Amino acid sequence: MIPHQRPISERIGWLFELAQRHASEYASAEAWLARKRYRANHPTAIWVMKCMDGRINIPIATQTPKGIIQPFRNLGGMFRLGWPHLGETLVNDMEAVVNAGRQALVMVTYHYSKGDERRGCAGFHYRTQDAVAHTFEIRAEMGVLFGAHHRTVYPLVCGFETDEEALVIHGHLGATLSMADLTEADLDHLPQRLMALLPDMPTQMRHDLLPLLAGNLRHIARLRQMVRTLDIEHREWMLCVGRGFDWLHVPNIALIIGPYSPDLADPIRKAAGIIRANMRAGRIPSDGFLVMSSVPYEDIGVDRSRAMLKSNFMADFAAETVRKDFPDLAPLMTVRKTVLNWHSRQVEALEPPDGTKPPQTPSTSA
Repeated sequence: MIPHQRPISERIGWLFELAQRHASEYASAEAWLARKRYRANHPTAIWVMKCMDGRINIPIATQTPKGIIQPFRNLGGMFRLGWPHLGETLVNDMEAVVNAGRQALVMVTYHYSKGDERRGCAGFHYRTQDAVAHTFEIRAEMGVLFGAHHRTVYPLVCGFETDEEALVIHGHLGATLSMADLTEADLDHLPQRLMALLPDMPTQMRHDLLPLLAGNLRHIARLRQMVRTLDIEHREWMLCVGRGFDWLHVPNIALIIGPYSPDLADPIRKAAGIIRANMRAGRIPSDGFLVMSSVPYEDIGVDRSRAMLKSNFMADFAAETVRKDFPDLAPLMTVRKTVLNWHSRQVEALEPPDGTKPPQTPSTSA
């Protein structure tokens, strides 16, 4: 159970327990073997560009093993490939994919609710058409960066309908395919439908997209058997900055800002404003909120040290922005700085639980 109304110390304790459970599951022998087997059968690398909304859990919605799908998350699902850090990250990741002889399928997503537009994307002020238009802008920028014929990197625009957690695939000449409209009987004909919908997608990619769609179909059928409460009330009490928050797929508790935009202060201010509004409306306790940074690293030594410095800087920058623009929130702010071991998915706190800072922690002005 999510401790929405518990004191801030208990909420933070629950949060780190959630991270530990995720790491334990990810590092288990069974999960490791499942990933190895899956990649052997489906070599296409799969990335997802998406909103920070915790309802958008593509691995769960497609029944894909943890660690297969690499997420890129940002407030509102807004990305520009011209942003220096984002472009460099994508190119570096793509070089690793190509060096392994693989291709990459990039799912560029927007989300909406068919039952109530107010359950849609707040980042686009619930205007789904604006969100769709932005995904196609990202797709066009992908063509500039990686080639317009999409033979190695294929940007696929996908909707995600959050009421039934259904994928909507956008294809050739404006055609779409909603998995919510299909049944188990349609699976046999799905390869042919995909070929007609995505005629320019490389054959191997289409083959590797099929398990995600089949898994989504089964997931939708399972949800329809359940009695669900659609959580529409925003109760965010976390402001997260960085990458490596894959484990934080919980609805309406966190506002996650990727380290991509050259202007980080603007989304931090927007997130802090949402948290203040939640407190004033009584949706969350007014005893405190959390600012949390996360930076992944792959190797010990220099790479981990770089991650530590970056995590310290981002948390200090976010905290200083809150202090400057929301002085009433500053006394209620708790800061936690972390790095993430990319191989084990273990979250490592950089400061003791009492919040005291190590002597080497860089200052905000560094």
